[in-house]
Amino acid sequence: MSCQEILEKLAARFGDKVTRARSPNGVEHAVVDREHVRPILAFLRDEPGLELDLLADVTAVDHLTLERPEIGHRFAVVYQLRSLKRSHAFQVKARVPEADPRVPSVCDLWRSALWGERETHDMYGIEFEGNPDMRRLLMPEDYPGFPLRKDYPLRGRGERDAFPQIRKEGAP
Repeated sequence: MSCQEILEKLAARFGDKVTRARSPNGVEHAVVDREHVRPILAFLRDEPGLELDLLADVTAVDHLTLERPEIGHRFAVVYQLRSLKRSHAFQVKARVPEADPRVPSVCDLWRSALWGERETHDMYGIEFEGNPDMRRLLMPEDYPGFPLRKDYPLRGRGERDAFPQIRKEGAP
């Protein structure tokens, strides 16, 4: 099933709650408000003919410097879905405002969301309400920032300054 056909099914079921978008490489996907993401993802998983039964990835995009009018917020949580039975794929982006970076968890729909949501929280600071384990995954618990946000300094905020310097013998 093509992305266009999936978008038509979504439009028939959810109407204006789904915005059709096209990525820079031409692939169509759905953009939704965060309050509609759970019912839309459940529909994509359970609807006969769609059966997008595998959540391949959960991540986020920081649109701080990008002009993407269809997103309209700084962040978007990206869900990469696949159908093992039907051999098609689809992407859903949920808009997440910077002032309130929260989105409902989908770990009860797909257990694979547990780690993806946790990593996205760790790198972008987006909270997944309902995820039972929001501890940091890659960074120390007391780490003060979110390294994949576009306003995070390239050289960090001095975290590396305290590392001991190890030099090779004979090197200057």
